[in-house]
Amino acid sequence: MILGAIEVTQAIVIGCAFALITVVGLLAGRWHTTPPEPGVETNELDEWALGGRGFGGILTWFLQGGSVYTTYAFIAVPALVYGGGAIGFFALPYLVITYMIAFILVPKLWDLARARDYVTPADFVKDRFGNPWLTGAVTLTGLVATMPYIALQVYGIEICMSQIGLPVEVSLWSAFVLLAVITYVSGLGSATLIAIIKDVFIWITVIVAVIYIPIHLGGYTKAFSHVPATQFTLPGNLYVDYATLAIGSGLALFLYPHTITGALSARSRYTVQRNSILLPIYTLMLGVIAVLGYLAVAAGVKPDHHYGNNVAVPALLDKVFPPWFAGFGLASIAIGALVPAAMMAIAAANLFSRNIYLELKPNATPKQQVKVSKLASLVVKFGAVGFVLFIPTTFVINFQLAAGVWILQTLPAVFIALVWRGIDAKATLVGWAVGTTLGTTLLVKVHFAKSSYDFGFGDHRSTMFIGIPALVANLLVVLVGTAVVRLFRGNPVTVPGEGASE
Repeated sequence: MILGAIEVTQAIVIGCAFALITVVGLLAGRWHTTPPEPGVETNELDEWALGGRGFGGILTWFLQGGSVYTTYAFIAVPALVYGGGAIGFFALPYLVITYMIAFILVPKLWDLARARDYVTPADFVKDRFGNPWLTGAVTLTGLVATMPYIALQVYGIEICMSQIGLPVEVSLWSAFVLLAVITYVSGLGSATLIAIIKDVFIWITVIVAVIYIPIHLGGYTKAFSHVPATQFTLPGNLYVDYATLAIGSGLALFLYPHTITGALSARSRYTVQRNSILLPIYTLMLGVIAVLGYLAVAAGVKPDHHYGNNVAVPALLDKVFPPWFAGFGLASIAIGALVPAAMMAIAAANLFSRNIYLELKPNATPKQQVKVSKLASLVVKFGAVGFVLFIPTTFVINFQLAAGVWILQTLPAVFIALVWRGIDAKATLVGWAVGTTLGTTLLVKVHFAKSSYDFGFGDHRSTMFIGIPALVANLLVVLVGTAVVRLFRGNPVTVPGEGASE
């Protein structure tokens, strides 16, 4: 049923879905993974920011799935396949790479975080190096990289609301008021329980879509016959771009504060490792979602004048399914944006409270820290909504591309420092500065319109993900700088792999 420009049935379905997650999210505030012991005061910051560090395998699987597979997976990946073809499948090998990183390195960080009460990656950097400038650099990078990522989640919700015909501004503010209240009250616990609902919704939508849509279009063979053959293969000039984009994205993902937050909430290091093995189940789903980009082409979906190719999946659901199920699918995407948005806001707020506020007020209690984190999370959420509503959409997408380049430059300070005792703080700081400067310079040269740059001389040219050459420059400075410092001090130069920082 359509009322004016609003699809009423879809609006009712998405309204019911939001009511459900509101109730569940608020009830999460009464739930503790580890019941408090009589006479023992609970750490309020751990409870709010990390769910009490007590999530088992199933809860961690849902939570990390919710933080890794964001609106980018459900909107941007199929949109890239819809408009650019096979290049959109870079997301599959990139996630294979990232889970190897997670399996090997993140448990080491979990061990140290549990033993030394780390809440953020910058906590580790501060303790490991004792250099306030390097800690500040990692904190600043985490905040700057997270903000456009949250805005991208807001943008995904905006597309869904627009597809239904709801007033975008009112809908976004309403959704994020609900999210702000839920997160303020319940913290990471709310994101975890909502992630379970989101995953059930998404899996139902995807399974039904890959069965029903091809039948509706006359079968996969007939559907794919309507897709240009060039979209099924990767052009030779994009091989390097595809590979570096996958490698760079894979190295970067678990450097984002929100993905580390999800890992640190786990009950044990073995939970983290087990989830690194099981989370690729989601990657299978992502591959299927990417195929929906081809089905959108076959179904005759047209780019939107405002949102471009990003409407591919929402418009496909709206075109093929009856209103009630289209509303269910759009609600799945919208809720799929709220879960990572909540985690990102919590992670950014923790960076502020632990690595900025606590530096200014060293004697702040966990209770004071959690109060500051809660308030900071509100500022982050509403700042992201304002960013989307008042800044051109292209800025949101382009700065998200830049975020991957920037966060990658913290790899030496966070991951390499876990396994190399000898890495020098000043060399790491200079390496971060060099990598960030080079990456930003190349992003400026392409006007922040993409994350790749055309390198080469004469006829020998190759497009490459900007984060990789920036990281190479960063690592060269770190290695040479550390060697020089150690030689001048008369110390032997240790090498990576000699053990975690203790």
